[in-house]
Amino acid sequence: MPLVYPGPAYRIITRRLVIRCYHPADAGLLKTSIDESREHLRTFLPWAAGEPQDLQNTIDLLRRWRGKFDLDEDFVYGIFSPDETRLLGGTGLHTRLGKDAREIGYWIHQDFINQGYATEVSAALTRVAFEIDQVRRVEIHAVVENARSAAIPRKLGFTLEATLRQRSLLADGLYHDRRVWTLLRDQYPDSPSAQAPIQAFDAVGRQLI
Repeated sequence: MPLVYPGPAYRIITRRLVIRCYHPADAGLLKTSIDESREHLRTFLPWAAGEPQDLQNTIDLLRRWRGKFDLDEDFVYGIFSPDETRLLGGTGLHTRLGKDAREIGYWIHQDFINQGYATEVSAALTRVAFEIDQVRRVEIHAVVENARSAAIPRKLGFTLEATLRQRSLLADGLYHDRRVWTLLRDQYPDSPSAQAPIQAFDAVGRQLI
C-alpha cells in the first residue's frame, strides 16, 4: 500500500500554472503584479485600497504569510507562470471558516483576466481542500456586483447558499452585499473540480496528488 503523506500542499501544478507557497524572495514579483493591476483590483477587493506598498512592506507581508503557512494557520499562494518568472495573481485556502472548512479567494493580474485562470486555480484548490486537507466544506465569496467572480463557483458546481447584506466595504466607500457559494464533501466527487488535472507536493517535494 503506497505511503500517504500529510499536507499541506506547498506546490500545485495545473495544466497552465504553478500555484505555490510564497517565499520572501517573491516580493518583487508580487509588488510588480499588484502595482500593475491596482485600479483593476481595488474595484472589488478592499485590501487593494492600501496599495501600493513599498518593497520592504511586501517582504514583511510575505514573511507573515509564510510563517502562518508553515504553522498550518492559513494558506496563501501565489499564481505563477510555468517558469515562475511572472506572478499572474494570488489565491488562498483560508482557514477563517473553522477547522473543517476552507474559503478560496483569488485575484488575477489585469493582463490575464478572461483566460480561465481563476477557474483553473479554484478547481485545483478545491481538490486540495477535499483530498489533502480533508475538509467538510469549501466556500467562495464574491460581492454581488462582481459577475466575473461569481461565474467561477457556478462553473465548478458550487451552490449559492446565501447573500450577506452590506458585508464588504469597497473603495467607493459603500458597503456591498456579498454572496456565499458552497461545495460540500458529499457533492465534491460529482463536481467538475474532482476531475481537475493537478499534481500537488508537500514542503519537501513529496507528491500528495
